[in-house]
Amino acid sequence: MAGPNPQQMAAMQQQFAAEAAKRGMTPEQFAQKQREQLTADAEKLGLTPEQYVAQLRMRAMQQHQQQAQQQAQQQAQQAQQQGQAPPQQGQPGQSPAPQQQMHQVPVQPGQPADPKAIAVANFLRSQNLKPRTCILDGQRKDMFKVKRAIRAIESPAYAKAAAKKNSKLPPVTDRASAENVFKLLPLSLLALRVSKIDPHAGHDHAKPKNRVKGLWTVKVEQHQETNDMMHYVWLYEGPQWKQKALAAAVVAGIFAVVLFPLWPIMLRQGVWYLSVGMMGLLGLFFAMSIFRLILFCITVFAVPPGLWLFPNLFEDVGFFDSFKPLWGWQENKKKKSKKSKSEPAASDVGDAAPSATTTSAQPTSTPGSTPVKRDLAARVEEVEE
Repeated sequence: MAGPNPQQMAAMQQQFAAEAAKRGMTPEQFAQKQREQLTADAEKLGLTPEQYVAQLRMRAMQQHQQQAQQQAQQQAQQAQQQGQAPPQQGQPGQSPAPQQQMHQVPVQPGQPADPKAIAVANFLRSQNLKPRTCILDGQRKDMFKVKRAIRAIESPAYAKAAAKKNSKLPPVTDRASAENVFKLLPLSLLALRVSKIDPHAGHDHAKPKNRVKGLWTVKVEQHQETNDMMHYVWLYEGPQWKQKALAAAVVAGIFAVVLFPLWPIMLRQGVWYLSVGMMGLLGLFFAMSIFRLILFCITVFAVPPGLWLFPNLFEDVGFFDSFKPLWGWQENKKKKSKKSKSEPAASDVGDAAPSATTTSAQPTSTPGSTPVKRDLAARVEEVEE
């Protein structure tokens, strides 16, 4: 659907300014009041402002589709009354063909989510759909392909979960039933079809250089279809009990630290001993690091190439592997580079050996003839069948 042209944008701005003037407000104040009203309406329905805006958009899209269908039906009835053939495919005022409506999903905004749709969403969120991050209305969302969701619904894991774990999951017998199960997601606004857009399209400035590669900016499509290669974005974030439990634990921890003077004497003494022990371990670690450096500086001149205590202490290894082995000599980087260079040379000799043996089977030149230089490099010849 094409966006408004500059003339329509100017008319909309003038209309908005006139509405603000009727209420004795500036356009900025009127816009702020509308945002507050939108947030209040979203809280009444238990939704976020972004989800409420998405519902309003889908509702407007449905009204537009219904009006277009009604106009097409009226034109078809008028044409039948006048004895004319109804408009063919591609003519103005024609309703979509049945083949095009086969995979279209009628979204129903404003209605509570179906328990079956929530069960399907929870199952798909637990599966590896290879999601990728996208930007929808300025927020990061998870996006996935339809074919991976259909594949997960047709998998044995879904049949096992539907039979034993969750009785709310609808049964799946074939491809059509799997698509019908997937259509429950957009019906309850748990996932919607999106397409990639360029957020800088139509702007005069150049594209920013610090753009994240592979991070799409998407928009919700008007027609919610179920083609395999289409992308859907998750609006359903799953049960929030983990986030709530983590938030409660953080709040409890902050209160516990603030109320430290009110703790029992035994707990305060235990915390003091624990803090002293941690400080002692930290000081011991720094003392060991300084000692091993001094030991290396002494042995690098006395017993070259130098001795390291705990040579893997600052390497990228695990905690226990940092203290293994107990000591080790300083490794010479030049020897390493020579070894790395000599290894491919040896492999080259091994590769060239078969070619030398094959050429030795060829007839040698006569004593009176001049020596002929032969290329002993291995070659790969193409054989035509």
